[in-house]
Amino acid sequence: MNTYTKHIAATLHLSEKSVDATLTLLNEGCTIPFIARYRKERTGNLDEVQITHISELNDKLKETDKRKETILKTIKEQGKLTPELENKIVNCWDNSLLEDLYLPYKPKRRTKAQIAREQGLEPLATLILMQREQNPTAASKRFVKGEVKDEAAALQGAKDIIAEMVSEDQQARNTVRAAYKREAMISSKVIKKMEDKEEAQKFSDYFDFSEPLRRCNSHRLLAMRRGEAAGILRVSISVDNDECIDRLNRQFVRGRGACQTLVTEAVEDSFKRLINPSIENEFAGLSKEKADEEAIKVFTENLRQLLLSAPLGQKRVLALDPGFANGCKMACLDAQGNLLHHEIIYPHPPKRLYGQATVAVLRMVNQYHIEAIAIGNGTASRESKDFITECLGNLSAESKETPKVFVVSEDGASIYSASTTAREEFPDEDVTTRGAVSIGRRLMDPLAELVKIDPKSIGVGQYQHDVDQSKLKHSLDQTVESCVNQVGVNLNTASKHLLMYVSGLGAALAQNIVDYRKEHGAFTARTQLKKVPRLGAAAFQQCAGFLRIPNAKNPLDNSAVHPESYHIVEAMAKDKNCSVSELISNKEALKQIDLKHYQSQEVGLPTLNDILNELEKPGRDPREQLEAFEFDASVHSIEDLKAGMELPGIVTNITNFGAFVDLGVHQDGLVHVSQLANKFVSDPTTIVHLHQHVRVRVMEVDLRRHRIALSMKGVSQK
Repeated sequence: MNTYTKHIAATLHLSEKSVDATLTLLNEGCTIPFIARYRKERTGNLDEVQITHISELNDKLKETDKRKETILKTIKEQGKLTPELENKIVNCWDNSLLEDLYLPYKPKRRTKAQIAREQGLEPLATLILMQREQNPTAASKRFVKGEVKDEAAALQGAKDIIAEMVSEDQQARNTVRAAYKREAMISSKVIKKMEDKEEAQKFSDYFDFSEPLRRCNSHRLLAMRRGEAAGILRVSISVDNDECIDRLNRQFVRGRGACQTLVTEAVEDSFKRLINPSIENEFAGLSKEKADEEAIKVFTENLRQLLLSAPLGQKRVLALDPGFANGCKMACLDAQGNLLHHEIIYPHPPKRLYGQATVAVLRMVNQYHIEAIAIGNGTASRESKDFITECLGNLSAESKETPKVFVVSEDGASIYSASTTAREEFPDEDVTTRGAVSIGRRLMDPLAELVKIDPKSIGVGQYQHDVDQSKLKHSLDQTVESCVNQVGVNLNTASKHLLMYVSGLGAALAQNIVDYRKEHGAFTARTQLKKVPRLGAAAFQQCAGFLRIPNAKNPLDNSAVHPESYHIVEAMAKDKNCSVSELISNKEALKQIDLKHYQSQEVGLPTLNDILNELEKPGRDPREQLEAFEFDASVHSIEDLKAGMELPGIVTNITNFGAFVDLGVHQDGLVHVSQLANKFVSDPTTIVHLHQHVRVRVMEVDLRRHRIALSMKGVSQK
């Protein structure tokens, strides 16, 4: 059994057998998507989220174990490691308690207590702490020597030692820690000299703010910490000091007398100078960590929804990157996303070459047989959509079909257009052309295009630059990998940037696949992957089921059925006296298959059910169908909005305090979490999803601050 199996199983409330099998598979180099999809029998049908939690907790426990090794080694070198202490450390999995155990032995800078010990005052401290001496001042006289000038100095040194002993006592620290858990308040105050500065105004809600730490949600805490980092706010976490000191006194002070007075003074000093700052820092760190986790969770869920946005598919697209003074950049793409033509038109002020622009659009639509038009949602988006709609009304009667118009999120397009990836794809084009191409490709397949951009630059989260960057990157990368493998990848058209997220591949193998494809032409079978340089049996096992080959000789090569299970489908076809192709197209035959007949020690019902579901709809894209959207024709700017209006909108971003909605007025409105539904909502993602078409009611319009308050309560969602 794996080292951490019992602990992980107990923590996550999973069976030890499932956890142990999952850890074994992870240690063998299997990816999370592969384990979740193709090893259900071994894991007890754990899903991707559960497997991810096991993997992350396993990594944390490994880090804790490394810390334990360092602690044990340090204490052993001091000659102070007792069997009892070693046992406590070995069996401790709480990082805070582990550090408490280590604290008395932790190498320190030269403290007041250490100086007092060097002066020979430790016996006096022990005498006072026992609290039996009637006259500690008299007892301190024999310690007056060297640097200890008088009795007062001796007693002060003794109190310094006692204060440190109290601060290193695990029970004492837990007493204060419990108070922080119960009643800690987080407060922020504006730094006076910054109060009237313009950059400080966005933090005005926190100029004089206080609330219980346990109720402070992620976005408020991160906002305060950002204001603190900017030198605008002073943030603190506090408890009732007097109550904490009273509790500590009850632990350390026994009775009344001169010694007891000295111990009381030492306890108060210990709390104020040593314990409280330490525990405050601990809770500041823990609260920040929790806020980071919440923010990252929101970010990753938004990213997942964005990556899994409905694709248009392989259509000929005219992409438009809108603008006013610099014009609208147009790019014509073929059904595979290749750039055919680009030019700039100027339909808007200040140039307003409307007629010229109209002729150009109609020429491109006809010449390149355009089937859909993608318009970026940035500056001049609404005006450009109105212009394109008018243009399409002038299409000649010979045109087979009027192209549909879609507004596409262009967040991160400018990042992509200036990236190494964009330069590799379009070395001879400028950034505006690359940006327009990216907008068009996002319409065709959001997932394939967005994987080329650093997820942090896509703009679907909040405070992404304030959270732990390594945790954010790890979580976002996992999300991208999960989405790519959930959808599946066309082996013959996927870019290296998409292939590198496929289970078991990575950047080097993705490039090798692209190079092999260039040299040998399109793949006709999954087994050809084994001929790709450096793609061995292990990598083939991990990636094959997630790669698709449309129109392959073996139809299973365009399905999620793993090659290791082809023999099962072949046996099913043989039992029905037909070929695999005939079996797939025969719905009645599939319904009559008795899965129990194909069970074995290695293959159980979970895998067999997956195979049957895939045979019913081979190569099915799990993403939704794309729908066109129209803004309200009477609303073009924030000045057009009036309280009470009900309008259509598109969800552009989701946070844990609500959802932002684009109404086509160049400023997104906020549906606060309390206005999302006629019920309590703790998680906005349970009500709305990214790019969802919604109807909202305008509650309030703040023209000065450019804020729009919206509500979905009581609004019919058609």
